[in-house]
Amino acid sequence: MSSPRNKAVFKAVDATPVVPSSQEEKSHEAGEIFGRNVFGLAVMRKRLPKDVYRKLAKTIRDGERLNPEIADVVANAMKDWAIENGATHYTHWFHPMTGLTAEKHDAFLAPSADGQVISEFSGKMLISGEPDASSFPSGGIRSTFEARGYTAWDPSVPVFIIHQPYGATLHIPTYFYSYSGEALDRKIPLLRSISALSRQALRILKLFGNTSAGYVRAMVGPEQEYFLVDKNLAVLRPDIMLAGRTLLGAPSPKGQEMEDHYFGAIPGRVMSFMQDVENELLALGIPAKTRHNEVAPGQFEIAPVYEEANIACDHNMLTMNMMRHMAGKHGFVCLLHEKPFAGVNGSGKHNNWSMCDSDGQNLLNPGTTPQDNAQFLVFLAAVLRAVHQHSTALRLGTVGAGNDHRLGANEAPPAILSVYLGEQLTEVLDDIIHGSHARNRKSPVMEVGVSTLPPLPVDLSDRNRTSPFAFTGNKFEFRAVGSSQSVAPVNIALNAAVACALDDIATELEAAISAGAKLNAALQDLLPRLFKQHMPVVFNGNGYSAAWPKEAAKRGLPNYNNTVAALEHYSDPEVMNVFLRHGILSEREILARQEILLENYGKTLCIEGNLMVNMVRSMVLPQCLEAQTKAADAVLKTRAVLGDKSAASEEGYFKLLHTHITALQTGVEKLEKAVEKTQGVQDALEQAKEARDSILTAMTECRVHADTLERLVEDSLWVLPKYSELLWAH
Repeated sequence: MSSPRNKAVFKAVDATPVVPSSQEEKSHEAGEIFGRNVFGLAVMRKRLPKDVYRKLAKTIRDGERLNPEIADVVANAMKDWAIENGATHYTHWFHPMTGLTAEKHDAFLAPSADGQVISEFSGKMLISGEPDASSFPSGGIRSTFEARGYTAWDPSVPVFIIHQPYGATLHIPTYFYSYSGEALDRKIPLLRSISALSRQALRILKLFGNTSAGYVRAMVGPEQEYFLVDKNLAVLRPDIMLAGRTLLGAPSPKGQEMEDHYFGAIPGRVMSFMQDVENELLALGIPAKTRHNEVAPGQFEIAPVYEEANIACDHNMLTMNMMRHMAGKHGFVCLLHEKPFAGVNGSGKHNNWSMCDSDGQNLLNPGTTPQDNAQFLVFLAAVLRAVHQHSTALRLGTVGAGNDHRLGANEAPPAILSVYLGEQLTEVLDDIIHGSHARNRKSPVMEVGVSTLPPLPVDLSDRNRTSPFAFTGNKFEFRAVGSSQSVAPVNIALNAAVACALDDIATELEAAISAGAKLNAALQDLLPRLFKQHMPVVFNGNGYSAAWPKEAAKRGLPNYNNTVAALEHYSDPEVMNVFLRHGILSEREILARQEILLENYGKTLCIEGNLMVNMVRSMVLPQCLEAQTKAADAVLKTRAVLGDKSAASEEGYFKLLHTHITALQTGVEKLEKAVEKTQGVQDALEQAKEARDSILTAMTECRVHADTLERLVEDSLWVLPKYSELLWAH
């Protein structure tokens, strides 16, 4: 009789691609689809009075506060557009500290005096809402009996409509804050960090004579990696459904050793899924650009075009939501966990980051003129200073129980934050530090701001896959971010750290110029000192080598190789000051975030520990004990027929089973006690430490024996879909 596992495998193998829901639009140009479900500037221009449109466009462009006098007009136009496009409800869409998005839907309906209903959506409804704040993580900012929390429209991100088979809803991107005014989300501090970066960057631009730029924005392009698992197989794995990763599972006989999946032909079912996702993203104004197979079997990637950081963050959250939703339609479960499968590559979210002024100039582009080169070197110095001085703050943007399984493994950079510049750019900085000319140039002295710095090509060198923070021609690629994580925390930290560094640099240059120095002379004095001070953070070598952690320690670079070790330092004065200095987070908001992240870590490991206990006891041990009984019977039968000496092979198999079964039974009891002990700890930091030190250790011990037993037990008895099936059935 066929087992549920075998039936699921056959269904997965026989599954055919689902025709994308928007198949009829494939013949259309992407430009016809792009932004169709967005209340963007083009739609506003058509539907709003000219003066209202100008005021709203200025609010969006300059980040100014919305004029309440135009709110009702905007809301009415937005409502009419939404209803015309099938929307029956609206929601304030926000980013609480759960790491996910949240929404509460309200209908465009209000009772009228004649007993009927009318469509209603006022400026007040558009601008603000009041969801219950007590049920969201607050880190102590909100007590459970204090329910008030508020959402407020963020006009800098376009309003959009999500269509579902059962209806459509107008989504209004919003902030989420407490009754006492603290940020309960990640959007508010992200916007504060963007403003801080802009203010300090404009000071530098002004020194170089640029008075036309009105603002500077952080530009972000997050690459999104993910796994797809056949739904029929996934539902037979409680760990996949509840934890998003496999807690048990022996390696597949074939994994990624042949390197045949990366950039290979995309399977038909997967291509259909990708096309459906991309069509929906394009309609939402999300510029999906790249799709391909990733390194591990069953792993894929989607990447967008660069956008302003706040918009990029919202769009990435939408992308993850869309992938999860669309996967079910195509018979998949989309796994965004950083390490769904042991032994093969995990998933990251490379955060490509740069700065761009209001004139469209990329401030991390080396440029082709001497003046551009000097300006580029100042901004480069600021980034090096930020990563070197504030690496702990940046590391805190990548923490998480899931990412701990990935960082430092073969597909991810180590937890030590260093900067990769490439050989050519590093050589230029060495020349500046030592006041010497480059090897291929005639000038006896490297003078900043003069033509001795040649135009630098986009590809300065080969790519270093082991670097957590690599310069890639006109941007930095922060590769330590986890695939399931919001990109808001890492960009908050990055913007804040660079703003502090730019502030330091601008203050020194302004003082020198006020004292009568010329800019070039001030730079000649400042940049060599800065580059020399922060060169210890530059590392172009192999981040996976055993020698690097020792070398990093000599350079004074911290190595917080797990989430708890990093989070302990969130409340260090020098770390807090990164966020306090420019008002990005208050002290209370910082401590609240530390508390939330610690609690989340402890809860995650407790859930996984309990889940492993249940799976071992209900889905592993019964099958193993049955196999042991069969093995014991085989020993007895062989002895009876052939004698004691002839049963050596059967006895060896029985003893091997018995050894691992006994060890697994002992291990699962130890794990259960570890979870109980951890859950009894009240302090968030101590609970997280207990979870790390006891639950993780016990889970590792259990897994060794469970995975060995998977290889030993007769295949027909094993109920959990195996790695060979989960990774390859597409």
